[in-house]
Amino acid sequence: MEDGDDDVRLLPWTGPGGKPRHLVTDGTGHLSRRADAVEQVRLAVADDLLGRTADLPADRRATADQLRFLLARMPESLTDVRRIAESRIAESRGARLPTRSPRPTPGGR
Repeated sequence: MEDGDDDVRLLPWTGPGGKPRHLVTDGTGHLSRRADAVEQVRLAVADDLLGRTADLPADRRATADQLRFLLARMPESLTDVRRIAESRIAESRGARLPTRSPRPTPGGR
């Protein structure tokens, strides 16, 4: 890899305390492929939930437990999809994380 070939990618999972995790990558490594796979699974889950959301509430045989389960999964799925969308928007715009400049020391040293 040459300097300047790396991008900063927002990963589809969080770190301790729910903090965002980022990866400096050229997009071809093991962790990038793992992140792609996780994104695909989470988008498939969201697609499944959307299908159930369209059908289940109208089903008079649906139980309260089924509806509660569906409702409990929706925020999790929406959070995942939002994170994936944010990551892809940043990638498509060529956004990069700001680089940190060294903190000035007292007395300008």
